[in-house]
Amino acid sequence: MAARKDIDGSVSVPAFYGNELRWKREAAGLTLQQTVEGIFYGVSYLSEIERGQRRMPEDLARHVDQVLRTDGFFARRCEDVRKARSVGHARYAEKVLEAEKLAETIEEWCPTAFPGLLQTEAYARALARAERPLERCEETDVKVQARLRRASLFEDDHTTPEYWVILHESLLRLPVLPPGQMAEQLDRVICLGRRQRIVPQIMPWNAGAHPFMSAGTSIIMTFSDAQPLVYTESLHSGVTIDDPALVKRYRRSYDLLRAAALPPEASLAMIEAAAEDYRNGKQPH
Repeated sequence: MAARKDIDGSVSVPAFYGNELRWKREAAGLTLQQTVEGIFYGVSYLSEIERGQRRMPEDLARHVDQVLRTDGFFARRCEDVRKARSVGHARYAEKVLEAEKLAETIEEWCPTAFPGLLQTEAYARALARAERPLERCEETDVKVQARLRRASLFEDDHTTPEYWVILHESLLRLPVLPPGQMAEQLDRVICLGRRQRIVPQIMPWNAGAHPFMSAGTSIIMTFSDAQPLVYTESLHSGVTIDDPALVKRYRRSYDLLRAAALPPEASLAMIEAAAEDYRNGKQPH
């Protein structure tokens, strides 16, 4: 039997909440299975909440309060956990932020900016300042740190999803940052690709017509214990799609997009060449 892993409730609000949930459940002498009896959530779902990895839905929180006789504590506090998880992020992105930590695979199309999971601090800050140039520096710092916490997903070997990203070639040529910092941004992608943590592909500017030409950032996720979903994002909004028929169409289009892009090795070589140009003070062509 695997050793029981302690929960450090001081790490975050979700971890504190999960630690308290486990303590109350065990004090009541109940197993995970006994606690979820009578509601459609599974044992693994509740276990992930106890480990601070998943958000507590309100209906499950009310059920837990009833089973553990906690006088509404978990229902009252689940909103606090939601707010803590979403600090620095737009509310419409909450579902996808939680889902990416639990996904088995993530496939992303990024036509206009490097994806949040791959951004360096300088790149994330530049995008945040461009969107809100008059924002206080402290508020921008919160957003940047939230973005960097997302990017740390690839530092944890045993929980990293299989991540496939297709980037438009224009991202390599668009000098969002000074040359040295642009080289660092490209090096981030190169490093993860060479370490086989991600699979990047480049969509050449002269590839002709291809799927997703009219789409912004799009993400397709699959899970071991849930149906796949799609997330699409525009400037100030994001939409999560879980209709099976529509998700299937997105996945087919992504397969066609992947076929139109450069192979991974050729893509990495192109990114490396662009990074080297930036390091030498040249504008990649």
